[in-house]
Amino acid sequence: MDRKYEVLQQLKNAEAGLSYSLHVFGDHIAKREKYRSIDGIQAVHFYLMQKHHWLPSVVKSLSDDDLQFCLTEEMIGWVLPGDARE
Repeated sequence: MDRKYEVLQQLKNAEAGLSYSLHVFGDHIAKREKYRSIDGIQAVHFYLMQKHHWLPSVVKSLSDDDLQFCLTEEMIGWVLPGDARE
């Protein structure tokens, strides 16, 4: 495989991993906050809207990198649960 494609594949795998971990963390938030009808990335968006009084359009426009940055302190010590790992 061409080195360029190797690097591209690694980058895309890392991006997918970040997205996946945000979805799973959203499930954690939904359970912790006792959300009844949302989970995953919707729970992340809703939580940030509630915490920071941001509009839905603002929260939904954030990249996964930005979302992770906004949740940095919240995610300290959190690890993917066993059933969410490969």
